Amino acid sequence: MANQRKFFVGGNWKMNGDKAAIDGIIDFMKKGPLSPNTEVVVGCPQCYLMYTRQNIPATIGVAAQNCYKAAKGAFTGEISPDMIKDCGCEWVILGHSERRNVFGEPDQLISEKVGHALESGLKVIPCIGEKLEERESNRTEEVVFAQMKALVPNIKDWTNVVLAYEPVWAIGTGKTASPEQAQDVHAKLRQWLRDNVNAQVADSCRIIYGGSVTPANCAELAKMADIDGFLVGGASLKPDFVTIINARD
Repeated sequence: MANQRKFFVGGNWKMNGDKAAIDGIIDFMKKGPLSPNTEVVVGCPQCYLMYTRQNIPATIGVAAQNCYKAAKGAFTGEISPDMIKDCGCEWVILGHSERRNVFGEPDQLISEKVGHALESGLKVIPCIGEKLEERESNRTEEVVFAQMKALVPNIKDWTNVVLAYEPVWAIGTGKTASPEQAQDVHAKLRQWLRDNVNAQVADSCRIIYGGSVTPANCAELAKMADIDGFLVGGASLKPDFVTIINARD
């Protein structure tokens, strides 16, 4: 079944870049070459959504890095799924560990935002993952399963969901879960989907890994049966991102 799930690589630019930097990223992505067997999406700051969409090749998706759970209203500083779509973009990253741990977003809010984004017609990359102290106290499954349990009631259709597992202790730290550690959690997440959603979703939902993915480790990670791609942070700002996109080739 793994070979029926198209490899997916997302680049999360976080709060980085200006138009000149974005032009540079677009340039190295145009040169590529990018594997036709990989679906590629870049997540850019909201003020550059339209600029990126208008200038990056149409084969590359563009994602917002956040959105709210309502279509409009008195929510200063937020953007809605409809606004993202109006910019020509069709993806959003939700529940990233920085939203959870820097900005204090709880599981329930993230679930509601995921539900509204899907109902509005966006494709969604919901992020889950444990912190270092949670892994060291052997609570990885407890934490990620609780995050999953919160998500499920607001996901009616999993077709437009790409699930990202990002161990918080490995994001931007240079530490990476070993391929075996990452595969172990991905396999358990897929079994959780089988037990708590259904077998079809478990077999078809792409589960991607994020956490200091580099050109040096991406090929080994990509060999794992339940790792269907990556969500890449800092490395997506550099030409090396092309190597990561092509990890399965």
